[in-house]
Amino acid sequence: MMLGSLLVMVLAAGEPAAELTKYEVKTLALQVPSEWQQSEADGTQRFDDPTGDAYLLVDVGTVQSAGMKPQKCLEKILTAMGSEQGGWKQLKLGKAPAARRVDSDTTPDGAESVQTVTYVGCDGKTTWSLVFHMDAKKKDRFETLAEKVAGSVAYAKSSARKGK
Repeated sequence: MMLGSLLVMVLAAGEPAAELTKYEVKTLALQVPSEWQQSEADGTQRFDDPTGDAYLLVDVGTVQSAGMKPQKCLEKILTAMGSEQGGWKQLKLGKAPAARRVDSDTTPDGAESVQTVTYVGCDGKTTWSLVFHMDAKKKDRFETLAEKVAGSVAYAKSSARKGK
């Protein structure tokens, strides 16, 4: 499916392209801006924009029930994350079911506004989430970047258990 790469090229054309570098987090591969600083805490990978205006949290896990269908797995993730609140848009990332939700929060004094773009997905074996936190004033720049990073998600090929 070439549409995804075409979309990324069109999106990238409108802005100075951030240099993306491939990272592997457990069984998931994704591309993150090269200049973002990587750190880890409690198994969560964190990537910080050098300006301090945005950061990305990446979590990757393993499905506990063998043979779970990818769509069923995604539904369980969404239920656990409060799907009754709504706002989830289902899509495909890494050739497997995924979903995206955008939330906005403002500090009580109204001084700061933050936008959070959350992506979650599952291929039946691996579960993952990408959570982008950004200064809402800079969302035009970072929302496009969040889409590019999410669009780069790929599941690592496991050499074991080929065929059924």
